[in-house]
Amino acid sequence: MIKSQALENAEGLEHAFFTREGGFSQGLYASLNCGFGSGDDRGVVARNRSIVSDLLGVERGCLMTVHQRHSADVRVVREVHDVLDAPKADAMVTDVPGLAIGVLTADCAPVLFADVEAGVVGAAHAGWQGALAGVCEATIVAMEKLGAARGHITAAIGPSISQGCYEVGPEFRERFEGERDGLFFIPSKRAHHLMFDLTGYIAHRLALCGVSAVDNLRLCTYANPTRFFSYRRATHAREGVYGRHISAIALSE
Repeated sequence: MIKSQALENAEGLEHAFFTREGGFSQGLYASLNCGFGSGDDRGVVARNRSIVSDLLGVERGCLMTVHQRHSADVRVVREVHDVLDAPKADAMVTDVPGLAIGVLTADCAPVLFADVEAGVVGAAHAGWQGALAGVCEATIVAMEKLGAARGHITAAIGPSISQGCYEVGPEFRERFEGERDGLFFIPSKRAHHLMFDLTGYIAHRLALCGVSAVDNLRLCTYANPTRFFSYRRATHAREGVYGRHISAIALSE
C-alpha cells in the first residue's frame, strides 16, 4: 500500500492507496482485486477486502464502498451498509471513527480528503467525467456540512493513468471548452490527438477550492502492470476483464 506524505503523519487518521499486490485473486485479477463488480469470485474479493480492513485497523465489515457511476454524487456515511447493494455515488464523507470509506479505481483517480481538526474525511472516485462534473468540489461541500473547513482540508490524489499514457481525440478536448485547462492537454504523436493530464486537472481544481494542501502522487497505473490494474491497458491488450484497486481513509477510534 502507498501512503500520502501529506496525510501520513496526521494524528487520528488511517489511509492507504492499495496496489494490486498482496491478495488472493488469480489470473488477470491477481492479486488484491477489491472490486465486486469486476467478475472475480466474490468470496475471494471479500477476503481481499478483509486484508485491507486489517491493514487500515478497522473491523471487517466496516470498509464501505458505493456503486460508482462517474457522477458528482456524494453520500454521507455514518453507519455500515451492504456493499453488495451499495448506494449509487462516486464519493463519500464521514465523521464516524472506525468507519473506513473507500473508492475503486483502475486508471481513474482516487482522491482522499481529511480535515483532522474537525474529524471529517472523504473519498472520491474522479475519472474525467466525475472531475469535470465537480465530484471533488461536491465532496468538499459535503465535508463542510459535517463541520470541516476547506482551509483545513488536505487532499491526496492517488495512482491514476498519467498524461504520457492518456491519449484522447479532439472530441474529448471539446468537452473541456471554457475550463481554462489548456495546460492539461499536450499534442500526441498521432495527428489530431492529445495527451490529457487527469491528475494535474484534478489538482488544479482542488487548488481553486482553497484546500490547505494537495498531494498529487503522480503514479501511473497504465505504465506499471505488476503494481497496478489498468482499464485502458486491459482494453489495449484485449483482455476483457481487469481488477480494481481500493483507496480508503478512516478516522481512528
